Amino acid sequence: MKVSIIGGGGRVGSCAASALQFGGIVNEIALVDVNLDVAEGEALDLLHGASLTSDQKIYAAGPETSADADIVCITAGLRRKPDESRLDLINRNVKLFRNILADLKQAGYRKDAIVFVVSNPVDVLTYLAMEELELPPQQVIGLGTVLDTTRLRSMLAQRLDVPPSQTQVTIFGEHGDSMVPIWSHAQIAGLPLEKYPGVTPQLIAEIEKKTRGSGAEVIKKKGGAGYAVGVSIADVIHTIALDQHRILPVSSLQNGAYGIQGVCLSVPTIVGRGGALQHIEVELWPKELTGLQRSGSVLRETIGKVLGG
Repeated sequence: MKVSIIGGGGRVGSCAASALQFGGIVNEIALVDVNLDVAEGEALDLLHGASLTSDQKIYAAGPETSADADIVCITAGLRRKPDESRLDLINRNVKLFRNILADLKQAGYRKDAIVFVVSNPVDVLTYLAMEELELPPQQVIGLGTVLDTTRLRSMLAQRLDVPPSQTQVTIFGEHGDSMVPIWSHAQIAGLPLEKYPGVTPQLIAEIEKKTRGSGAEVIKKKGGAGYAVGVSIADVIHTIALDQHRILPVSSLQNGAYGIQGVCLSVPTIVGRGGALQHIEVELWPKELTGLQRSGSVLRETIGKVLGG
């Protein structure tokens, strides 16, 4: 399994590469970046620890290395400038992303490749990649709310003093302001969350608010997220590499689940070697379903503004 990370010299791309190295499942990691020196430095740093981690090929290369990759992971993106609107940032990132896709098309890619979008706005850019690349829609996926979900689970576990691995609650919808935490199915070690000792509506509201602001908090304090998004990326890539058919909240083209069509967003999705294999519908609270459908409408409006479709 070869993974090409476009933007591999940046914080997110290099953290993803580190998580993949520690995972030891993929056997080849190529770092692609507009700044080749930085990508080479990151690859060299990772390579220096190879004897203590995994037997993998790790190197920096140009866009042409993606031609034979099993997974092309795109992490490159721009950050918001002071006083810049969200829409202006989206437009700048769409322009950059189109250039990345043009390089990918010029280099070529495998017919069975999975294109895995991490760059933000991830749902819009996943849709753009799906539209522009000649791949089946299920082979183009985005990180979606995988990162938001692990943030929510981890912070809830911290507040309740329970193991994070036994905390189950998932976020659907947009990776953004309209995301929808699905509290109706939340559990701690298989026990209903609302029955768990110490859980109150106030605690749930506090954790949800903290999750929504957690990305901005990390950016304010250290400049940008890295470790959590890196392991989130690796979790999805390992699921694909091992063809595990795990259910993950990745972003992919919706074709009717929960009444949503024509946008990429996150719902429970069976993920395997072929990408987003199937969407799963479960009964939601009415307010959750309404929120999820609103999330789809928000994304459709954004796509119309920036992509004209």
